[in-house]
Amino acid sequence: MYETMVTLVGNAATAVEHRQTAAGASAVRFRLATSSRRWDRERDCWVDGEASFYTVRAWRALADHVAASVSCGEPLIVHGRMKVWDREHPEEKGRRRVSVEVDALAVGHDMSRGTSAFRRVVRARTDLVPPAGPAAPPGPREPAPPDGTPDEPDWSAPHSAAPAETASDSPARVVP
Repeated sequence: MYETMVTLVGNAATAVEHRQTAAGASAVRFRLATSSRRWDRERDCWVDGEASFYTVRAWRALADHVAASVSCGEPLIVHGRMKVWDREHPEEKGRRRVSVEVDALAVGHDMSRGTSAFRRVVRARTDLVPPAGPAAPPGPREPAPPDGTPDEPDWSAPHSAAPAETASDSPARVVP
């Protein structure tokens, strides 16, 4: 209820890491770099301020779309829930590390710095087709983690990227 919602404008500082959780949900993670700019009267030019880095995470369909659309260095706008973590560094006892993460609700290219082409993903509507036989009772559900987010994928394990899709075998369709 009292979540900190933020909107960040910056550049993708790392490549997008795409994984599947143990439950089969898609998840992505990447770092976003932001910095302020100010006018320096003495030098008569704009200068960049200190850079800040945020870990951005996205889940399910948004994760799949981010993985297919975002590359390192691209200008982005990210909107989501901010979390600040204060942890002890595992290798160095007594040393604390603070990290800021954003669970993204929306990610898009910053159109003030370039152009982008939107492609709508069309999915089959399975809710309109009645079941063939008697409805089966719902099975047991997996318990959700306490904070409501899906199980965390194993980010430490190496991940072999799936082969790139060509336009002919892409499930997405361009809709005018």
